[in-house]
Amino acid sequence: MNQFFAHSSAFLDEGCIIGKGTKIWHFCHIMPKAVIGEHCNLGQNVFVADGVQLGNNVKVQNNVSIYTGVICQDDVFLGPSMVFTNVINPRSAVNRKNEYLPTLVKKGATIGANATIVCGATVGEYAFIGAGAVVRGDVPDFALMLGVPARISGYMSHYGHRLFFNENQLATCPESGFVYQMESGLVRCIAK
Repeated sequence: MNQFFAHSSAFLDEGCIIGKGTKIWHFCHIMPKAVIGEHCNLGQNVFVADGVQLGNNVKVQNNVSIYTGVICQDDVFLGPSMVFTNVINPRSAVNRKNEYLPTLVKKGATIGANATIVCGATVGEYAFIGAGAVVRGDVPDFALMLGVPARISGYMSHYGHRLFFNENQLATCPESGFVYQMESGLVRCIAK
C-alpha cells in the first residue's frame, strides 16, 4: 500500500520513487527515474523529469516543471510558475541532451513565483529568490536576489526575514532570535 497520496488525475511512471506522506495533486506527471522525498507537496500541473531529486518537505506550487539535472535539497520552496532550464542554448533542430547542466537548490531555499533559474546555477542554503527574478549564476547562502538579471539585494534569515547588519556585521532574526554574521561578503548563522 502506498504511503503517499496521488490524485486520480496524476500520472506516476513506473520506477519513480515517492516518499511517505508526500501529496501529489491534479494533473501532475512524475517520470520513471524521479526521486521525491518524504512529506513533499506537489501542486496542480507539476512535471518532474527523469533523474530529478527532491529532498524531504519540498513544496512545489502549481505549474512548475522540474527538468533533468535539477536537485532540490530538503525544505525547498518552489513558487507558482517558476522555471528551471537545463540547456544554455536550446534549438529545436539541434539535440543537446548531452549538454544538460545541473542545477542545485540547497536546503531551505525559496524561489518566488515566475522566477527563472538558468541551468548550471547553485542556489545557496536559505537563499530567497524574489518573484520574477532571473538567476544566471550561483547564489550565496541567505542571499536575497531581486531583478532581471538577479542581483544580491540583501540577506534573509532561516525564517525568511530580512537581515540588517550592525557595525559589528551581526544581525538578529526578529522571529527566531538566530544571530548571523557577515564576513568577507558571506553570511552564516552563528547562534541558534
